[in-house]
Amino acid sequence: MDTILDILDELKPGVDWRGRTDLVDGRELDSLTIISLIAELEDAFDVVVPAVEIVPENFNSLEGIWALVRRLREQGL
Repeated sequence: MDTILDILDELKPGVDWRGRTDLVDGRELDSLTIISLIAELEDAFDVVVPAVEIVPENFNSLEGIWALVRRLREQGL
């Protein structure tokens, strides 16, 4: 999860990533930032994020992003 925090801090510094559950809904993560985040996650964790997984529930919180990465790794994607 620390790697994800580092990526998020690089993309958009100064946000309380740990305490938020509305990153998409509260517009901390916009579409361009999510695209950049996905590219970084794919590189860092050697996964592929399918388009069907690009939904607010997977990106509204640090825990949601981490759960997505873990699920993709378990599925071998």
